[in-house]
Amino acid sequence: MARDRSQSSDYTGPLRRILLAVLVLALLGIFIVWRIDSPRVERFRAQITDQIVPNFDWAMAPVTGTINLVRDFQSYQRLSAQNQELRSELRRMQTWKEAALQLEQENARLLDLNNVRLDPRLTYVTGVVMADSGSPYRQSVLLNIGGRDGLIEGWATMDGIGLVGRISGVGENTARVILLTDASSRIPATIQPSGQRAIVAGDNSAAPPIDFLENPDLVRPGDRVISSGDGGVFPEGLLIGQIAADPGGRLRVRLAADFERLEFLRVLRHHGTESVADHPSVIRSGLGAADNAFPLPNFAPQAVE
Repeated sequence: MARDRSQSSDYTGPLRRILLAVLVLALLGIFIVWRIDSPRVERFRAQITDQIVPNFDWAMAPVTGTINLVRDFQSYQRLSAQNQELRSELRRMQTWKEAALQLEQENARLLDLNNVRLDPRLTYVTGVVMADSGSPYRQSVLLNIGGRDGLIEGWATMDGIGLVGRISGVGENTARVILLTDASSRIPATIQPSGQRAIVAGDNSAAPPIDFLENPDLVRPGDRVISSGDGGVFPEGLLIGQIAADPGGRLRVRLAADFERLEFLRVLRHHGTESVADHPSVIRSGLGAADNAFPLPNFAPQAVE
């Protein structure tokens, strides 16, 4: 076996060298022929090209496929980069869209404030909501207007459509508004078209219930609820909301004001009620009239023996 292997190697070695030499000579001949500048040689080259190149399409297919694959990969990279740019632009557009929607809503609320029809005898001042109470047990907001703007406790506040609450505390530069939904809020109201009188009582929910209704049979869901003006606290005819029935059958008010987006409030200057001055002269004058009618006995201390 070893001898057979040595004999095969003795034959394959020279054969490889001969084949290599023939290949080199063939390539050298092709190179020389291809470099000769002669019409005959040019015709010869053209004939060879016409005979050989069309038959080598199968050999060029892998090269063409590789080139197309590289081009497709480069195109994919460009598409990926463009996709990233489009995504970033889409995020920026979404941010601008949110800002545009907020501006549109704010503009709509301001237009509502300008277009709402009130009693021409009423004047108003508009303030910006700075903060809310943030408590489920107290429903109130803080305005950036106060005593410097002439605000008085008890004045009604509205958004662009409906009644929101009343002023319950006035500082020099700020004022607090107790909302209709607060548990301490009680608003005299009239239900239209039946004309029934009732009280809209806040219970810290989004839809306050109706109390002290004269005749519930005359009230239907969807009836309009406005302020009655009883007690002189609020002006008459301010829109509060519409009647709605909860699952338990109790009548409630679906408020017209948008309590989820309170940004601007209109404070109505209502001077229909005279405020009672907490002054000692009031008490002294009352006691003086009582002394004239019913003289008080003398309880002067006596000396003890």
